[in-house]
Amino acid sequence: MLNALLDLVLPPACAGCGAKGASCCPRCFQALTAEPARRSPVPRPDDLPDCWSAAPYEGAVRRMIVAYKERGAVALAGVLAEAVTRTVLVAMGQAGEWAGGRFAVVPVPSARRSVRGRGHDPVGRLAVLVAARLRALGLGAEVWPGLGQAGRVADQAGLSRAQRAANLAGSLRVLPAANGPPASRALLLDDIVTTGATLAEAARALHAAEMVVPLAVTAGATRRRS
Repeated sequence: MLNALLDLVLPPACAGCGAKGASCCPRCFQALTAEPARRSPVPRPDDLPDCWSAAPYEGAVRRMIVAYKERGAVALAGVLAEAVTRTVLVAMGQAGEWAGGRFAVVPVPSARRSVRGRGHDPVGRLAVLVAARLRALGLGAEVWPGLGQAGRVADQAGLSRAQRAANLAGSLRVLPAANGPPASRALLLDDIVTTGATLAEAARALHAAEMVVPLAVTAGATRRRS
């Protein structure tokens, strides 16, 4: 909340490089949007959908995502949504099953304590903006926040690939709701992919609800190093 208030009274600066004048300068916007690509973790978890990201999670891109997610720089939501939307369009162009029809844009849910601590739901906000952009382009996208936490999970930071998978097993579920998903196909959306364990667990939860999950898209992808 304090960060959001400071944004109203202090001169804006680019979250990626610090340049004055805008929350995201043209150079950092180019870094965020110039390289949409398939970036699947290696090794690839079972149940992970085709996995695309806007850019590698490093440098200016990393600083912008961290500022948006952890520091309340909600002014960056628009540029991140634009990067994700462009990535979705490139990914869908590679897959014929997306031609026509409706589909659900499903954000990977954050833990309630994380949302309270941050003061906003960064992935949920992105999903709303991305779905709106896709609809404006004539696609049948409807945001559906149908996933929720099934149990408490430990902080993922510092966990190995195997520990992340074990930590997340059974952690997500489709929320009981009066209205079901708007379509049988789902596009999963998250901010970052690292090992792919979170996206794979989200896909498993949707599969259990008889949904097809051909694609997952994130703003950033962590480079895996041995």
